[in-house]
Amino acid sequence: MKISTDIKPVSFLKSKAADMLKQVNETHRPIIITQNGEPRAVLQDPESYENMRNAIGILKLISLGEEDIRNGKSKTQSEVFSELGKLVGS
Repeated sequence: MKISTDIKPVSFLKSKAADMLKQVNETHRPIIITQNGEPRAVLQDPESYENMRNAIGILKLISLGEEDIRNGKSKTQSEVFSELGKLVGS
């Protein structure tokens, strides 16, 4: 994927919005919108956006878990199963 082909000025967006929407939904590649030569926005299809958000959420959870481990806020598998056994009466 060559991102430079997916950079378009805002004037192109104004005149070709329907074509751009078709492109992002078919290719699942985002388009970077520029204004005065500077990147200002990203046009992305909903499925790719949702997948990206889900991936970021998973990465945040992993990061929080790693932080808990570093801070000693974790339990061994044996401890977890022992506590679960007590809760269900085994």
